[in-house]
Amino acid sequence: MAADSEPESEVFEITDFTTASEWERFISKVEEVLNDWKLIGNSLGKPLEKGIFTSGTWEERSDEISFADFKFSVTHHYLVQESTDKEGKDEESEDAIPQSMQDLLCMNNDFPPRAHCLVRWYGLREFVVIAPAVQSDAVLSESKCNLLLSSISIALGNTGCQVPLFVQIHHRWRRMYMGECQGPGVRTDFEMVHLRKVPNQYTHLSGLLDIFKSKIGCPLTPLPPVSIAIRLTYVLQDWQQYFWPQQPPDIDALVGGEVGGLEFGKLPFGACEDPISELHLATTWPHLTEGIIVDNDVYSDLDPVQAPHWSVRVRKADNPQCLLGDFVTEFLKICRRKESTDEILGRSTFEEEGREVADITHALSKLTEPAPVPIHKLSVSNMVHTAKKKIRKHRGEESPLNNDVLNTILLFLFPDAASEKPSEATTSIDNSNPPPEGEDYTLYNQFKSAPSDSLTYKLALCLCMINFYHGGLKGVAHLWQEFVLEMRFRWENNFLIPGLTSGPPDLRCCLLHQKLQMLNCCIERKKARDEGKKTSPSDNVTNAYPGDAGKAGGQLGLDHLRDTEKEKGEVGKSWDSWSDSEEEFFECLSDTEDLKGNGQESGKKGSTKEMANLKPEGRLHQHGKLTLLHNGEPLYIPVTQEPAPMTEDLLEEQSEVLAKLGTSAEGAHLRARMQSACLLSDMESFKAANPGCSLEDFVRWYSPRDYIEEEVTDEQGNVVLRGELSARMKIPSNMWVEAWETAKPIPARRQRRLFDDTREAEKVLHYLAMQKPADLARHLLPCVIHAAVLKVKEEEILENIPSVKKIIKQIIAHSSKVLHFPNPEDKKLEEIILQITNVEAIIARARSLKAKFGTEKCEQEDEKEDLERFVSCLLEHPEVSVTGAGRGHAGRIIHKLFVNAQRAAAVVLPEEELKRSGYPEERRQNATSDFPPPVGRELILRATVPRPAPYSKALPQRMYSVLTKEDFRLAGAFSSDTSFF
Repeated sequence: MAADSEPESEVFEITDFTTASEWERFISKVEEVLNDWKLIGNSLGKPLEKGIFTSGTWEERSDEISFADFKFSVTHHYLVQESTDKEGKDEESEDAIPQSMQDLLCMNNDFPPRAHCLVRWYGLREFVVIAPAVQSDAVLSESKCNLLLSSISIALGNTGCQVPLFVQIHHRWRRMYMGECQGPGVRTDFEMVHLRKVPNQYTHLSGLLDIFKSKIGCPLTPLPPVSIAIRLTYVLQDWQQYFWPQQPPDIDALVGGEVGGLEFGKLPFGACEDPISELHLATTWPHLTEGIIVDNDVYSDLDPVQAPHWSVRVRKADNPQCLLGDFVTEFLKICRRKESTDEILGRSTFEEEGREVADITHALSKLTEPAPVPIHKLSVSNMVHTAKKKIRKHRGEESPLNNDVLNTILLFLFPDAASEKPSEATTSIDNSNPPPEGEDYTLYNQFKSAPSDSLTYKLALCLCMINFYHGGLKGVAHLWQEFVLEMRFRWENNFLIPGLTSGPPDLRCCLLHQKLQMLNCCIERKKARDEGKKTSPSDNVTNAYPGDAGKAGGQLGLDHLRDTEKEKGEVGKSWDSWSDSEEEFFECLSDTEDLKGNGQESGKKGSTKEMANLKPEGRLHQHGKLTLLHNGEPLYIPVTQEPAPMTEDLLEEQSEVLAKLGTSAEGAHLRARMQSACLLSDMESFKAANPGCSLEDFVRWYSPRDYIEEEVTDEQGNVVLRGELSARMKIPSNMWVEAWETAKPIPARRQRRLFDDTREAEKVLHYLAMQKPADLARHLLPCVIHAAVLKVKEEEILENIPSVKKIIKQIIAHSSKVLHFPNPEDKKLEEIILQITNVEAIIARARSLKAKFGTEKCEQEDEKEDLERFVSCLLEHPEVSVTGAGRGHAGRIIHKLFVNAQRAAAVVLPEEELKRSGYPEERRQNATSDFPPPVGRELILRATVPRPAPYSKALPQRMYSVLTKEDFRLAGAFSSDTSFF
């Protein structure tokens, strides 16, 4: 079998000896690529429309080939166009010259503002470039250049491809291309000259015409006229009277409440430098004929003011320093720091010379230690404020924030501190005024930040400002420490925290905002309880439990009347509060004697009859016309305890604990008991308010859908309503039945608290105290980005830039995705900040241009609108035509800008420097012209002449020339007839 398989394998290893050398292999690879891309034959397109090179879509496709071990990339660049019908054009197309040769003469797209250099130089809509694949490689020797040119010439001849083929030679930065285009009996050679030093005889039109004519070498005696297009570019760098209005904020002016016009709680905006560095004016003469105009080394007719076409582009400053972008970037840097607040401020702040260390962290342990002194002297608040005094005493003048700045910030954050009784001042966002509605206000939902009028939001802005202007990280740590001490002070003294909506934590906000809301809830409960203690205990419901009366009336009364289930076993109830342990700290609002007097202390389960003899307590109001099933007494809605508010981290912790109980019967039972603490509390309140009630009565109020009523006919034939509990309530060992049996008739004011505000407040305060500046910055960064977006939107409305509106929507969409993750990546955050900075720069550019063109000074409405449209186009387009050229309104302003710059330059520059400057004509122009010498001169010369003999076909010839101070380039396309030499 082996012997048989050998001849078979040789059949497939055919070596093509006709492609012998590497050179021939290279040519065949080029031909193969051209065939694959179907660039064979002549495909005539429709004439090019004006401006299509800039507005149209350019596409490219690439392949890689190699010449021996040297790799080349082949790239096909082409303008996407609609296909045209070829019917009826077959006869013409056989002898028609290639499309690219026709494009050489097209004048609709001279000097495109943004295009490939070969498109600008030759006006081509399609071409192929062969260049070294590796950036650092280059074809330098003349023999290699000639070899490549020969290769493409052979490949074009073999395939019949009529698309121009270029090879890139010399170093890449020189952009040197040589190429060829072949058609039926015609050929165009693309040649190039690139020099650093400009020969004097070629700095003007007459010298370039001489080159063009000599290169054509036309044998005809009266040479056909040469068509000329000229563009001169002038640069304005010195804006003179238009200084950039934005100044960096004055840091010293902060104490008065402002920072260089920047108030607390407001972000800075704008660029510190002019974001527009240069204005480029291009004056164009698109259609000139040789002989009409004179331009030589002695005299020139090319006066820019008389040019028929003006176009302007602006050069933007590279990465201008933007205040808002820097502000947010610096705040993001805090997120990467590792130090704790103590490490930043120094642990010695809590020490006193020659005395024992009084560390704030020992405050709680001091409470539990036996002490001969009265307990009130070792309260947490005393320990905290002693520490506070020591901090201030130790720091003295070395404190990161001076007292004036600190007091100003604290007054801004806590405006109620100015009054004698903070609790009576603006303690929270007033619920009587509805919060502002609108897309901007509700943006915090998407960003998971905080409302723009909240304390958290203001704190974020203050920390941001302190980080940027006052002490950096140390200032941030100092303010945060003061903030935590203020929170402790307010908790100890029952002062509500301002700038927070009342109610449970809003889970749509950031965790820090939720923690502050939780602390406020604790203060509210403690305050209500302390006030309840001061008033004499009585059976008046409102006085007995003021903290719950409002809620029960406004919320429970409505909620329970609706056909909804008030299931207390839902997520959101505090599992921590379920405990049979007597060690849990709580306070009762009634005396022990009251309990004994009512007989509720000794009452265990008790019969319905015994319960009916009890005195009703904790009633809110009567529940409609409902009556108790057993004794016909009116059914009263009880005052109940509010469910425990929870932050998202507590909810997550609770979910984890409940999940860990597993799916076993014991685990499920334990889980149900943990979740039924609130249900039990409500049952006890109901029993106290309705002596003699039954489970059915409770269910009718609490979960009406679980009490099924149906009409039945009794023995006397009367139709009566008979009700019974639902099937799920009759399940053996039902949790509701168990809870009802264990529930005692105890009003809400005497029950163990579902929400232990003391413990929860201490947990929040500990959480705040443990936050490092980096953690704090992570929490508040969404608020800072939220504020930055609002600032950008506010500034954009003043300018009304359509492109900016789109970008802002993209920023909001991007931020919404990124900020909802618990720990967003730094890279994604940096992208958001970069987008905000870019928008800020665009708005700054718009303002810069409006100031320079004086849009606000326009008296006529039409002119003002035109100017604003012109400025808007300058921002969004690479180049903008000036309506009316030098005689239009915008043209006159540009002319005036150049005149002022010229006058200023004449004053600044001494006469000797003027004599030594630049080109020969500069001396002449500086003295007389309103414009400086052009920084760029571009010319396109075209002609249709027979080459190389008088009887050859007349073919298009073109030469492009660009002249700058340090660069001179000639790019020629010279066609010749290959049929008749």
